[in-house]
Amino acid sequence: MIPTSSDLINFNPVNCREFRPLSAARNPHLQTVLPRLIRRRLRLQPHWQRLTLPDKDFIDLAWSEPPSQAYHKPRVVLFHGLEGSFFSPYAHGLLQTFRAQGWLGVVMHFRGCSGEPNRMERIYHSGETGDASYFLHWLRAEWGKVPTAAVGVSLGGNMLACLLAQQGENRLLDAAVMVSAPLMLEPCSHRLERGFSRLYQRYLLGLLKQNASRKLLAWPGTLPVSRHRLKQMRTLREFDNEITAPIHGFQDAGDYYRRCSALPLLAQIRTPALIIHAGDDPFMTPEVIPDRQQLPPGVEYQLTRYGGHVGFVGGTLRRPQMWLEQRIPQWLIPWLEQK
Repeated sequence: MIPTSSDLINFNPVNCREFRPLSAARNPHLQTVLPRLIRRRLRLQPHWQRLTLPDKDFIDLAWSEPPSQAYHKPRVVLFHGLEGSFFSPYAHGLLQTFRAQGWLGVVMHFRGCSGEPNRMERIYHSGETGDASYFLHWLRAEWGKVPTAAVGVSLGGNMLACLLAQQGENRLLDAAVMVSAPLMLEPCSHRLERGFSRLYQRYLLGLLKQNASRKLLAWPGTLPVSRHRLKQMRTLREFDNEITAPIHGFQDAGDYYRRCSALPLLAQIRTPALIIHAGDDPFMTPEVIPDRQQLPPGVEYQLTRYGGHVGFVGGTLRRPQMWLEQRIPQWLIPWLEQK
């Protein structure tokens, strides 16, 4: 099923520069799922490290190589999407790309996303910047100051935009890239409840419920619902209303969506940044598009006609190419390889 014209993000051809979709796979749903078919095998074996947080919980780090051997290299931190991890195709693909570029890459897993349930009465969400901020401070204190960038994908992209806005002039990053970020959470939540996009909601909700169930088994009482109620949930909004919102201090899902949408905060960003969206993203609506007044100097916006959600598969059937693995390093080079 191809989205109708009313589902597509308004496309401005002036902003579409490099991406050309694989000719046999322009459909947004093919673009969205193709990376999982193309990138079945890991491109590198990461170096794993567990970092203890101030509240005695933990996050797991997947490095492109041991940081003790590469602390002098430029760094790129990757913040994954909802229920993503190093094993997501875009994550291990980008980490391999960063290593090939001569940079040190690291995936900072949000709490509970590395395969082991986190311990505390909280998880993560689209506006939870505390762990990322702590990690970036730790990174500089532990391994010294070198050119450092971050890439945020989907939920991680919205979180990164919120973090950049909070930092303002007191920035810890030299540059940042946000890909397929749901900058307005409420409209994106509604989109996932319509048409073919409901399949993505079912898939993501299944992952969330599975992860939450493991957490309740390992750490009983750390979520405000029972496993029985968890099984009954049918939408992401239900999950956010009954779990995400109450354990993180929001009144309900609507309050969470309003307070954690990054679009209204973009004008506060002072870090050079690139935001990439696809016009046919089945997770998005036109409400995620920033207007010129919302984009401060130094923040570039690129809207491609095709690409799906974190897809952007180009090349040919014989030799498909992951455009993000070309575009992101290309954009970051001036900030990470300053002479």
